[in-house]
Amino acid sequence: MANLKEIKRKISSVKNTQKTTNAMKLVSSAKLKRTEELAKRSRVYAAKLTELIEEIAQKMHHANVDGIDNIFFQENNDPKKVDIIFITADKGLCGGFNSQTIKRTSQMITDYQSKGAKVRLRAIGRKGIDYFKFNNIELDDAIVGLSAAPDYKQSSEFISEVVESYVNGDTDRIVLIHNGYVNMITQEIREAQVLPVDASQLELSAVSTSEMEVEPDDDDTLLDALVKRYVEYSIYYALIDSLAAEHSARMQAMDAATKNAKEMVKDLNVKYNKARQEAITTELIEIISGMESMK
Repeated sequence: MANLKEIKRKISSVKNTQKTTNAMKLVSSAKLKRTEELAKRSRVYAAKLTELIEEIAQKMHHANVDGIDNIFFQENNDPKKVDIIFITADKGLCGGFNSQTIKRTSQMITDYQSKGAKVRLRAIGRKGIDYFKFNNIELDDAIVGLSAAPDYKQSSEFISEVVESYVNGDTDRIVLIHNGYVNMITQEIREAQVLPVDASQLELSAVSTSEMEVEPDDDDTLLDALVKRYVEYSIYYALIDSLAAEHSARMQAMDAATKNAKEMVKDLNVKYNKARQEAITTELIEIISGMESMK
């Protein structure tokens, strides 16, 4: 009977876990829909901002045979100081979502250090912060809560310090790493060179059809302002993209956990029925044996 009680207790425990994981799946599904819609709207804004940068950069590119003479476009092929910004979640229970970002960040640190570059880490998200602190890896900046609730003002303040460091010459390159949303079942690691802006990714050779008129003396000033806004929005969009990916990863993980719990309950019920049958058989044998001994 003790064995039957233990199996029954396990069944009850697994069923409670199944209810919890199913509830978490439904919550993540609802949050994903809202975040996905926000990401779509943000993508439109980011595309328009990129168009404006391309327009101004194109004019400067054609006006200067040596390329764009702007601090935000001055590529350094052998950076000696690199800032890596990475985004992880504040919570777990989302499969390999966080570990993939941490793994790629660690690889990038190794790659830059092997080339003689000094790396400074700037972390967003508790999971990544805890990992690197546990491994005694220094973090130059760390913030908790922003990846769970992206805020434009807060993210702008976070990145503005890094941009200022770049302008002052304290860093040669700024790289952003996060796990991005592809669809309901897929996430992928995304890494982008935030600064200097990679001119090769811009359509500078295209013929302009814009009616925008800018005075030559204003080109540099306007481009600086646009690039700063572009960088601010890049980190904000990455936070939204990461949050959508986190919800989709957690939804998958909780769906798998719910299915596993269902299978475990099924197996435990079979085990319970077998143990109950054995107990009944044993009692019958004892009764029959007792009756036979009395004859």
